[in-house]
Amino acid sequence: MVVGEIAQEKEVVIIGGGPGGYTAAIRAAQLGKEVLLIEQKKLGGVCLNEGCIPSKTFVHAAKQASKLEHISTLGYQIENNRFDYSSFLTYKNQVVTQLGAGVASLCKANKIEIMYGRATFISENKIGIENGHHYEVVNFEQAIIATGAKVDSKKILPNYQLDRLQLFNLDRLPDQLILVGSDYIILEAAFAYSLLGTKVSIILQKNKEFEYDLDIVKEVKRQLKKNKISLYTEIEKLHFDEAENGVECSFINQKGEANKIYSNAFYMSESLTGNTESLGLDRIGIMVDEHQFIICDKQGRTNLNHIFAIGDVTGEPFYAVKSMKQGKVAAEMISGGINEVDLTWMPKVVHSIPPIASVGYTEEEAKIAGFSTKTGQYQLPGNGYALLTGNRDGFVKAVIDEQTNRLIGMHIIGEGAIELISTAIIGGEMVARDEDFIFPTYPHPSINEALLEAIEDTVGLSIHQVAKKKKRKEKMTIQ
Repeated sequence: MVVGEIAQEKEVVIIGGGPGGYTAAIRAAQLGKEVLLIEQKKLGGVCLNEGCIPSKTFVHAAKQASKLEHISTLGYQIENNRFDYSSFLTYKNQVVTQLGAGVASLCKANKIEIMYGRATFISENKIGIENGHHYEVVNFEQAIIATGAKVDSKKILPNYQLDRLQLFNLDRLPDQLILVGSDYIILEAAFAYSLLGTKVSIILQKNKEFEYDLDIVKEVKRQLKKNKISLYTEIEKLHFDEAENGVECSFINQKGEANKIYSNAFYMSESLTGNTESLGLDRIGIMVDEHQFIICDKQGRTNLNHIFAIGDVTGEPFYAVKSMKQGKVAAEMISGGINEVDLTWMPKVVHSIPPIASVGYTEEEAKIAGFSTKTGQYQLPGNGYALLTGNRDGFVKAVIDEQTNRLIGMHIIGEGAIELISTAIIGGEMVARDEDFIFPTYPHPSINEALLEAIEDTVGLSIHQVAKKKKRKEKMTIQ
């Protein structure tokens, strides 16, 4: 190991080049700070290189299979309906490479110095970076930790059990796949693999359920059945054993009967822990919880005022959008600004087929929180654009506080859900009431109109479905 005799001097050091880290680096540089970004592997982190981008590219590829029937009804003749997985892998790698190059280009344009290696705090204002036999020492004024999280569990059968990074990065498509859990990763994998020809089974253990509005859950289960994805619920005594060319999964079903299913591979929802092991946090006294997640406030500040933490290393929820928001806030704070992270209107999205997007309270959560609610729904089969594009599955549901007529939740399943939820997010942040959504004009024909109809349905004014008889507590001005 070669140790530099003279330590570099930097204003801001950011450890971790994932979505949160590089976002924080760029924002700090935009605000005039001299920034050093340290990354152990590749810019973009797990999200870009192994997680979000590869998985969503896989889902996008699978989604095209769901369109083939509609395309043929439009008059296109597709003679060779075959999915070449090797071509997809080439495409996926090109996407990842291009996005990685884009992040590097942005860092360069913002004059951010990038250093590769493993970072460890030597003292409260000094950090060491080790890369093979090379070792650098950097003195800093302020630091942001963005090292992410790692899996906190051991595999039952290493030869057949996939982790979340392997799940969407297989060398070939399995004939059969078992998924255990109820999170967004489970649903994305289930629909995508099923559309590409894999026999998929989902197992929900006892007292586990998909964590969405109950109407969304009902539609998800309908879509699973429609796509011939087996769903086993209220399962007990789940056990995996090696079998010929795969695994045998045994369990007791909700009727108390013994069942066995077979698969080439399986994935179980994983618990995560903060990726802090090699940072030397105990050396400088930064506080972490029992799962090694760094404890910080809404501005990202740790118990050391000049050191911040952002992203998955701060704990749930594990969303890139949270990491990026935290990164901007931390960078603005160290640059003399005043800001904080408020996740009240942070959306939950699932790139399933059809996609799901949710923000705010579910109807059930709102009632538990003490709201008197009214809800409205609009089914996509009644929407002209959904019909003509062959995207009829799904609906929009609005949850309104009956006392104030304020939107407190929106839940969508169907084509365009993830883009459409932004309207609800902005409305929620602006404390919008039902009339704020009803008054504007919406593009026609478009799936956007489904949002309008759902809000109108809360007051019994939906046009393109049989309106419910509902009354608004205060008179609405209709223009």
